[in-house]
Amino acid sequence: MPDKSPSFNQTGEIAMNSTPQVSEPTLDVHIVNAFVKDGQGGNPAGVVVDADSLSEVQMQKIAAAAGLSETAFVSRSATEGAKLDFFTPTRRIAHCGHATIATFALLNELGRVRDGVTSKETVDGPRRIIVAAGEVFMQQLAPRYESLPRLEERGVDLSRILGSLGLQREDLDTRFAPHLVNTGNSFIVIGVRSGSVLEDMVPDQSAIASISEELDLIGYYVFTTDREATTADATTRMFAPRFGIPEESATGMAAGPLACVLYDFLSVTKENLAIEQGAFMKPASPSAITVRLSIGEGRISGLMAGGRAKVAKTLTVPV
Repeated sequence: MPDKSPSFNQTGEIAMNSTPQVSEPTLDVHIVNAFVKDGQGGNPAGVVVDADSLSEVQMQKIAAAAGLSETAFVSRSATEGAKLDFFTPTRRIAHCGHATIATFALLNELGRVRDGVTSKETVDGPRRIIVAAGEVFMQQLAPRYESLPRLEERGVDLSRILGSLGLQREDLDTRFAPHLVNTGNSFIVIGVRSGSVLEDMVPDQSAIASISEELDLIGYYVFTTDREATTADATTRMFAPRFGIPEESATGMAAGPLACVLYDFLSVTKENLAIEQGAFMKPASPSAITVRLSIGEGRISGLMAGGRAKVAKTLTVPV
């Protein structure tokens, strides 16, 4: 057995045995702002490259330490351009739009991905990615809708949805009743009549989290097409407290469902749509998301959502 008794120095005083300091392992998290507008704003995502050896527990710990709405972990894939795992500060998420844009913009800047068509492997299957001229676009699926009567059957009626946002019926856009929309992730999409209604909402995060849990949502996507509020096709706010995100400044996986709503319900019949988000956050972080719809036989068969990203800084966090 090792000798744990004290030693004596030259003056006869006890010299306590010192234990060597063991430093905690760390790694770098790249912070990349996705969906920037004119090089500003956007939504910061964490990106960890070469994450092949990390466990799910470690990924969750790193995402919590980074403290961003989502962090993407990049590993090698046997079938796709890269394998991506996404974590919020509190849990895994199947897909994340802005973290996907951030990841492939960073990989392109590092020279690991060239312009052209590539793909990502996720826990929910592969998705196509296009990198071109400083922009990144990601594939989403054709929309699936659930209307209010169906949501009521599942225990969520209009009064609960409105109450969770501090809204009244007269605040809604009368052309569109709230729907659950899924193009890969589920959101409740809610239209309001004006920019002032969108700005003045007081969300009840606990109520939104409860409804999101019941319906297995990422969260709410609230929008207006008020021409006095935006020059885009819509301006939006997104709330996802179920995933530890009180409000987010750009959500590519929600912009896709909204673009489908604009096309299918609100007669915005163009195939390229501009979605603004984050303008009504405090502080504001305006973001620009472009959604390209694929139309076949008069119906949406799929879509690509994307935009520009800007590498901001690097954090060093414990593993």
